[in-house]
Amino acid sequence: MSDVLIKAALKETLQDLGVEGAEIHLERPRDPGHGDWATNLPLTLASRLRKAPREIAQEILDRFDAGSAGVAAVEIAGPGFLNFRLSSGAVAGVVPQILAEDLSFGRSSGGADQPFMVEFVSANPTGPLHLGHGRQAALGDAISSLLEWTGWDVHREYYYNDAGRQIDLLTKSVWARYQGLVGGAFEFPEDGYRGEYVVDVARGLLEEEGERFRDDRSTEALSEIQRYAVRVLREEQDRDLADFRLAFDRYYLESSLYTDGLVDSTTRALEETGLVYERDGATWLRTTEYGDQKDRVMVKSDGSPTYFLPDVAYHMTKWERGFRHALNVQGADHHGTVSRVRAGLQALGLPEGYPEYVLHQMVSVEKGGEEEKLSKRAGAYTTLRELYREVGVDVTRYFLLMRKPEAHLVFDLDVALDQSEKNPVYKVQYAHARMCSIFRKGGLEEEDIRVEGAALESLSHPLERDLIKRLADFPGTVERAAGSRAPHVLCDYLEQTAGAVNSWYHAGNPSRSPELAVLAEDEGLRKARLALARSVRIVLRNGLEVLGVTAPIRMDRPEENEDA
Repeated sequence: MSDVLIKAALKETLQDLGVEGAEIHLERPRDPGHGDWATNLPLTLASRLRKAPREIAQEILDRFDAGSAGVAAVEIAGPGFLNFRLSSGAVAGVVPQILAEDLSFGRSSGGADQPFMVEFVSANPTGPLHLGHGRQAALGDAISSLLEWTGWDVHREYYYNDAGRQIDLLTKSVWARYQGLVGGAFEFPEDGYRGEYVVDVARGLLEEEGERFRDDRSTEALSEIQRYAVRVLREEQDRDLADFRLAFDRYYLESSLYTDGLVDSTTRALEETGLVYERDGATWLRTTEYGDQKDRVMVKSDGSPTYFLPDVAYHMTKWERGFRHALNVQGADHHGTVSRVRAGLQALGLPEGYPEYVLHQMVSVEKGGEEEKLSKRAGAYTTLRELYREVGVDVTRYFLLMRKPEAHLVFDLDVALDQSEKNPVYKVQYAHARMCSIFRKGGLEEEDIRVEGAALESLSHPLERDLIKRLADFPGTVERAAGSRAPHVLCDYLEQTAGAVNSWYHAGNPSRSPELAVLAEDEGLRKARLALARSVRIVLRNGLEVLGVTAPIRMDRPEENEDA
């Protein structure tokens, strides 16, 4: 990579100047007219060398081996910046690497194959998945993929909250709807689930079991109804997740924490810390010792545990299963659980900041500038299934990823249903399909396109240089997005790169004939442009794969833009 070569040459230059251990930082100038790379190194060395930054910059420039770094020119700018302009050959030097690495271009090994658990979705099995669950699904899967691409051994886990008050309310709600169907006496629970799907579950129960639960509120009857309702709704959620291209390594049941005695053993372990006390008939943990805003109740006065206990017990299993790195993707309404869960884990000896959290804001759907409800089956919310059936899985996934998790997401149906390049995911997919159309309409097999005989140094047009530099930035973008747990960084990159692809393609394609976009009479230039087109296809395909979005090789499009 060109930045690596420049850093190596700068390091040798500093050694000539007697400077050791200086940190060398390169970045892309905001204005491409200022060069390909820039450094503020002279400014950072000014106090150390007791010289003016521009004087230091001149000394570096005088000793810098530009040829070894593939640099055509170095300029001093402003108070002491150094701007580097690469030779055309150096710019295009990444093309052979992209073609050679192909499916693995953009992968790195920083994670050193260490285990990393990502827990996401983790919805109560009390109803269909809503849009918040969808955002978690897209975020969790994309973050997991980013971590895998940067060398981590990722384990995807779904924590099923199949115990507690919400499950009890679901059971009573299904029982009440069932009684309504069989003519039994019932009173619907005040905080029960009122969506049409509860009636569907009750109908299924009637078909499967007949009227044997009529007016029966025994513990045994309610337990059977609960098992049936949870099973049916879990199966529905699993179908939605599979349709959304999600697969988990494990589904962990909250109920198993009780049946396996882990809640009780966690209680005893916390009691042994000396931080547990009794107040108002309840058992408390002094979580304020670890930065929590207030102490937390472990066991209520009626003897039942709060959510705090199973949460701590569950996260202890993550640690005990060898996951020293763990990340939870949850809605912003879980903000209050972060400090108390971490405090409970610290009390048991785990490190501060375990686990990591990505908390996302809510999702709303709009059409024509007004909030849209796609259906009322789930009661008060639109389901994930309704959304991806309306606009497709690719669009849904991409739209749920293209904004920062901490920002409220407005899902614009008008844009999502637009099949032109005004739709950001189509913009990227069309750019990918265009490259495939070049090979197809030119009668070429992509695998036969190589760099042998290609005059890569002839790729000197500003649009070509800009495009190649963007392709070279792909591995760094993946690392940056993985490190910040931010898939939207990759979305931004793909959209900007697709824009550069389209500018290059159309600039060389005045007749709008795809095979002419990269073909030229000169064989070396023709091979170079074909190699560039294949490099574009590789990068766009790999980027979309990270996000869980398909990379079509051919797309139907409006007639006025029909060239992909």
